Amino acid sequence: MTSFSANQADSASASAAPAASLPASLVLLLASGAGLSVASLYYSQPMLGTIAGDLSASNSAIGLIPTLTQLGYAMGILLLAPLGDRHDRRRIILAKAAVLALALLLAGLSSGIGMLLGTSLLIGLSATMAQDIVPAAATLAPAAERGKVVGTVMTGLLLGILLSRVISGFVAEHAGWRTMFMIAAASIAAIALVAARGLPRFAATTTMPYRALLASLATLWRQHGALRRAAVAQGLLSVGFSAFWSTLAVMLHGAPFHLGSEAAGAFGLAGAAGALGAPLAGRIADRRGSELVTRLGAALTALSFAGMLISPLLSSHAQLWLIGASAIGFDLGVQVTLIAHQTIVYGIDPGARSRLNAVLFVSMFTGMAVGAALGSMALAHVGWAGVAGLSALSALAALGVRLLPQPARP
Repeated sequence: MTSFSANQADSASASAAPAASLPASLVLLLASGAGLSVASLYYSQPMLGTIAGDLSASNSAIGLIPTLTQLGYAMGILLLAPLGDRHDRRRIILAKAAVLALALLLAGLSSGIGMLLGTSLLIGLSATMAQDIVPAAATLAPAAERGKVVGTVMTGLLLGILLSRVISGFVAEHAGWRTMFMIAAASIAAIALVAARGLPRFAATTTMPYRALLASLATLWRQHGALRRAAVAQGLLSVGFSAFWSTLAVMLHGAPFHLGSEAAGAFGLAGAAGALGAPLAGRIADRRGSELVTRLGAALTALSFAGMLISPLLSSHAQLWLIGASAIGFDLGVQVTLIAHQTIVYGIDPGARSRLNAVLFVSMFTGMAVGAALGSMALAHVGWAGVAGLSALSALAALGVRLLPQPARP
């Protein structure tokens, strides 16, 4: 089993990478495409209470929507994202955009919970176009601007994750949840049309057949301790992140708050405020190293989740303020840790960026799926304190992983 060396990878990528700075319009296209595609995973979360009432679905059944979406995303990263090293990423991005637009359209047309669950899995699979866009940005950018360009695209992706909840909550409250899915389908179709004209073609960095390409994921996992530690820590952080966001709307829908989709989505603004601070992670990593950033991010996440454990002692109004403050803290912690982990992982082997990215994000979105499932169970059997406790423990476990002695390079 072979892979290109770093020099070979840079040579293979040269046909797609411009000699000068990337046009701002292309960077905007990449950031918008990453943000809108990954946003498709989260539109449903503030609308879960509304969807449950409209489709007469139980809380356990409605909780499967975010679970299947995240699981589909993890499966798509594992089975489809590695193809970016083997085939033209432009064709992959356009194909996934077509499938994603169709899946979102079908979600909006769903007549029952069964159909919506099926389309949720398909949305997750095809939304992995975001994980083709980020390595594409790293390939297109000149070496001197790679960090800046990837950071900009990641900012678009992170804002897509967080602002999606704000937008979907507002639209669902005023126009219905089906309208939100229709708007999402139209946005992906628009991105596909622009990308068809604006994206260049990409040269492959390996000639491995598909089976060998997938098998190389396990080889990369065994060879690189830094990859294993990054994947496990980010996966643990994702458990708490998903447990919070996938249960927030259901919790706010019930007593004592009785708030609708718009209120639940508005908490995404708090998360977005945290995400906007994420680019600072790159500067700190450049000066002090990515390892420090991962530890600071995990510690901030654990502290923010643990703070919500005092919610039962507060008034309803104070609880809402506490949830908003915690959302700013843990979103910032999770996002800066992710950027630091990507910096670590992308530096392992430039010729295997899609596969390394796949390993990291499979772990991350497996954690998302597990968090959505465990969060629903915790809310049903223990209440909101159970969700906060689960999230805090998972973040502490991630911090423990980052505090382990750094693995030696192979």
